Amino acid sequence: MKSQISDIRKEYTRGKLTKNNISNDPFEQFAYWLDDAIHSSEDEPTAMIIATVSTDGHPSTRTVLLKGMENEKFLFFTNYESRKGQQLTGNPYISLSFVWHKLERQVHIEGKAEKCTPEESEAYFATRPYKSRIGARVSPQSHVIGSRMEIIRAFAYEATKLAGQVVKRPDNWGGFVVTPTRFEFWQGRENRLHDRFQYTLLENGNWEISRLAP
Repeated sequence: MKSQISDIRKEYTRGKLTKNNISNDPFEQFAYWLDDAIHSSEDEPTAMIIATVSTDGHPSTRTVLLKGMENEKFLFFTNYESRKGQQLTGNPYISLSFVWHKLERQVHIEGKAEKCTPEESEAYFATRPYKSRIGARVSPQSHVIGSRMEIIRAFAYEATKLAGQVVKRPDNWGGFVVTPTRFEFWQGRENRLHDRFQYTLLENGNWEISRLAP
C-alpha cells in the first residue's frame, strides 16, 4: 500500500541552537553553517532558493548557486533577461533560502539585490568551464523555445564559430549582489519544537537577535 503524503514525517535530532552557541554576527554564523554543510557531504551545499516578485506582485522561486560572500553581501550570477533578472530590475527585494537536509538546518535571508559591476561579472565569467560560457551566450533563459534540438543546434553553431577564440561574456549575463536586512537560522528539534533565531538589521547598523517560536 502506498504511503499517504500526510504520513511522511521524521524527527529532528541532529543538533540545537541557543543564545550560547550562536554568533552575534549573522555573516559569521552563516559561514560556520555553510562550512558544516560543505564538510557533511550535503548535495549542492551552495544551492539556494531565491524568491523574487514581479512589479504586479506575483512571486516566483528558483534554485541557483551561491558564488561568493564578500563585504557582507551574497553573490550569484544569471541571465539579466531571465524571469528573475527582469523581476529584480523592476523590484530589487529578494529572499534566499538554504536547506541542508543532512544537518536538519535552514537559513532564510531577506535583502535587496543590485547588479555587479561589469568587471566583477567579467572576472567570474572567465573562470567558468568553456561549455558553460558557450551555453550562457546561446540560451535565452526563461523564454519559450520550440524544442531542445533548437538550443543544441545553437550551442553547436556557437562552439564551432568561436573555436580557438576567447569566449566573451554576453552583455545580458552577469551577477547580482544581495545586501541582507534579515536572517533566520533554523535548527530542527524534537517534537517540532525547532530552534529559530532571527537577526534584524537596525538603523544604526547593528543586528538585533531574537528567538522565534517554532
